[in-house]
Amino acid sequence: MKVLILRFSSIGDIVLTTPVIRCLKKQIGAEIHYLTKAQYAPVLEPNPYIDKVYSFQKDPGEVLPALGKERYDRLIDLHKNLRSLRIKRALGWPGSTFDKLNIEKWLLVNTGINLLPHVHIVDRYMQAVRKLGVDNDGEGLDYFIPPDQEVDLQQHSELLTAGNYTAFVLGATHATKRLPPLKAAEICRKMDQPVALLGGKQEEATAKAIVGANVVNLCGRLTLHQSASVVRQSAVVLTHDTGLMHIAAAFRKPIVSVWGNTVPEFGMYPYYPAGTDKNTSVEVKGLSCRPCSKIGFEKCPKKHFRCMLDIPDQSIVDALHLPK
Repeated sequence: MKVLILRFSSIGDIVLTTPVIRCLKKQIGAEIHYLTKAQYAPVLEPNPYIDKVYSFQKDPGEVLPALGKERYDRLIDLHKNLRSLRIKRALGWPGSTFDKLNIEKWLLVNTGINLLPHVHIVDRYMQAVRKLGVDNDGEGLDYFIPPDQEVDLQQHSELLTAGNYTAFVLGATHATKRLPPLKAAEICRKMDQPVALLGGKQEEATAKAIVGANVVNLCGRLTLHQSASVVRQSAVVLTHDTGLMHIAAAFRKPIVSVWGNTVPEFGMYPYYPAGTDKNTSVEVKGLSCRPCSKIGFEKCPKKHFRCMLDIPDQSIVDALHLPK
């Protein structure tokens, strides 16, 4: 069987599709092709369960002629939007998808009524391949780092050795999913363990505000795969609701996940192999304005940002199992 998986973005969402990829390959021996945005193709290219990655810059229509020549037996739509629908209609071959639960998410955000099932999005993705006789193998997420992207920690700091530091993921797409810089700095000050700060160039300004003898700033200096390597070698990962959180779960790392305007109930919390849960979620429960969005904002709509500011610094430090 030859299948095409559609998931255009983003890093975390793509990592969350890896159980579908693995199970299709291992259980029915499918030839697996994957369509995504060009900027996310490097996440998929090292995956040994994928036979071919197609990518596009702006419009998936760019690759429609090439896809039409492949003669797929099945399209697996794990994005489920107008663009993926366009691809399915243009190719005209059998397809399947999953339930995005958009109505339930809208109700929770806009009315506070929670009708969301306690089902992780990975398990909802798996619904798209159930009719093919594919079941979740319970082995969790995958992430593959090319050998030339593994990081020699000592080249960055003598403070960092494998298993002796906290990887602190500063980034997240929206500001309301991130700890304020001064709060992040205070948390690092209370840690007695080395801290490696991770993020892109957009996190460089935040990282500069976080100083200390135990802090190593790697923001803007590493590729995604290299950041994943630093995560893999860490003792524990402190992270917002973002892509590296899911990469950390793929490496079965202990995670302290900090939740601001979004909530774990959306089904995007760290996903581990069956019977394993190494995540501690830190959040302000009972806040009437939370969640204010299923994605996020650049500023708190209520102008108080209590979902982050009301989290006690020490509760995060304690969750990391570090000395006070």
